[in-house]
Amino acid sequence: MNDADVSKQIQQMVRFIRQEAEEKANEISVSAEEEFNIEKLQLVEADKKKIRQEYERKEKQVEVRKKIEYSMQLNASRIKVLQAQDDVINNMKEAASKDLLNVSSDHHVYRHLLKDLIVQSLLRLKEPSVLLRCRKDDVHLVEHVLDSAAQEYAEKAGVDPPEIIVDNIYLPPAPSHHNSHDPYCSGGVVLASRDGKIVCENTLDARLDVVFRKKLPEIRKQLFGQVAV
Repeated sequence: MNDADVSKQIQQMVRFIRQEAEEKANEISVSAEEEFNIEKLQLVEADKKKIRQEYERKEKQVEVRKKIEYSMQLNASRIKVLQAQDDVINNMKEAASKDLLNVSSDHHVYRHLLKDLIVQSLLRLKEPSVLLRCRKDDVHLVEHVLDSAAQEYAEKAGVDPPEIIVDNIYLPPAPSHHNSHDPYCSGGVVLASRDGKIVCENTLDARLDVVFRKKLPEIRKQLFGQVAV
């Protein structure tokens, strides 16, 4: 083989190696580009996923805030409605309390009422000797009915008439515009055992409180119905 053949063969080998290198480089370039595109797509999808998750998190936060705000507004509305209902009921009780002041204005009717209240209290206490307390203005009316009240109790209970001692400490007077915040009593009596362990408060104000508490569900039903707020 002469030099020309050797040179020609070397050139062929060089071209072959160069061609093979170029093809390999192209393959590497294509493969690299594919890997780049895949990784880029994964990164994009990962970012999209993060964005979606962040959006969903914030959306849930907004929904939670909306529910909390709605619940707070609903509770506030309920409180306002209940407060308005309580105001109506309290106004009714206040009006009834003012009407009680008229009971003692008719002495004939009020004297009989005092007798009934005393008999009722005696039946509750069932004591042979009791202490009675009333308003100072009612002392003469109470003393007028004491004997008949004691006798009526004795007949109903089947016992001897009890000893009734009118206390010299009086219940508060009727309310006045000048002393609207002072303790007051619209009428009635308070009876107690001599040792003070048993007390029967039978004033008009106490009876109003008892009746009002007992009738409150019925009053609410008649005024406001069964509608839930």
